[in-house]
Amino acid sequence: MERIGKVRLTTFQTIALGFIALILIGTLLLYLPIASREPGHARFMDCLFTATSAVCVTGLVVQNTITYWTGFGQAVLLLLIQIGGMGVVTVAVLLAFLSGRRIGLMERSVMKESIAAPQVGGIVRLTRFIVGTSLTIEALGGLLLLPVMIPRFGLGKGIWYAFFHSISAFCNAGFDLMGTEEPFSSLTPFAQNVPLNITIMLLITIGGIGFLVWNDVRKHGIHIKQYRLQSKIVLLTSLIMVMIPFLWLVLFEMEGTPAAQRILPALFQSVTLRTAGFNTIDLASVSGSGQAMMIAFMLVGGSPGSTAGGMKTTTVAVLLMTALSVFRRKDNVTCFKRRLGDDVVKNAVAILMMYTVLFYVSGLIISRVEQLPLLTCLFETGSALGTVGVTLGITSQLSQLSRCILIVLMFMGRVGGLTLIYATQAGKKVNNSTLPLEKITVG
Repeated sequence: MERIGKVRLTTFQTIALGFIALILIGTLLLYLPIASREPGHARFMDCLFTATSAVCVTGLVVQNTITYWTGFGQAVLLLLIQIGGMGVVTVAVLLAFLSGRRIGLMERSVMKESIAAPQVGGIVRLTRFIVGTSLTIEALGGLLLLPVMIPRFGLGKGIWYAFFHSISAFCNAGFDLMGTEEPFSSLTPFAQNVPLNITIMLLITIGGIGFLVWNDVRKHGIHIKQYRLQSKIVLLTSLIMVMIPFLWLVLFEMEGTPAAQRILPALFQSVTLRTAGFNTIDLASVSGSGQAMMIAFMLVGGSPGSTAGGMKTTTVAVLLMTALSVFRRKDNVTCFKRRLGDDVVKNAVAILMMYTVLFYVSGLIISRVEQLPLLTCLFETGSALGTVGVTLGITSQLSQLSRCILIVLMFMGRVGGLTLIYATQAGKKVNNSTLPLEKITVG
């Protein structure tokens, strides 16, 4: 526990309050007159919504980023995206380390929970590796985007655009600066641009698979058998999550587009459903069944200890393996010749129920308040809770109540539902006494 004044904070409270503090700081910075092109200053709720979206690396916006925010405002957004992507606690521990301050056991414990590390030992070394690798990959991504951006936007603006989109993609944020010709156009002008699509997809994937997977890759290279169980599950589940929507989009969507020209946009959109928030196709033109499929994958999100949000790939994998074990009448849930603990299964079920209820109830409320189709509103709430950021174009038209609902969903999606529950239940006594067993019938 960490002490602030006379109040002791648990690890989970520290993480949650860290994100809240960063959101409030970002809101105040965006509220400054120099941050927006509005006379005077931007509306406070617009600042709060945008800051939350940036810190929670979502990408939902109520104002066109390039035309509404000044260069200062865009720089603030990029800083919020960077800190929110790597994790507030990660950056705080790094700054403490650089200042020469000793990293105590409390900071190491918070860091462990923040990046979903298996143990406290070596956590500072792992933090340095995460930050160094993140900045290196973002720099390489920016360099690869330069040949695309400079010819189109000029030298100065091209450099800014290249590195802004590299950081936004790596952090799975989905913020873009492409709204000069058509507001909220995202990356649709680059639907068939191979270098840009491949670079953005690689950045999204690397950022979304999780820091612990990076560590396994660094230690074991291509020897996947030596990876920890979590890394194996993440890689396999991530591959499946990309292939299913890719095949759906190629086979059933984008009618009128030649088959060869469907492949790149379909693959890009499948990758960006991992919580990245960019789009190169008009999502409003996707069929209702296609949008419903997208919602399911958006809710899953990325992987634990990554720049992405959502329920996480491991949660869905555990649920599927639990179902298979029941179908096969196995006593234990197993994967890759390893047994999973009951606590992991319970957490996965709790997370699924929490996300499903939040997503559906929020969609119902917004649909009722805004008088919009339910599927459209569920797409919006799924995008917010999964911290994805793609939209069917209704975000800027929503009322303040609906925007407040999306703010809460974005925050919960990034911080994590269980983290918030544990944070609110700190200090409560847990009764672990065993009660009499009685069976009931389900199914």
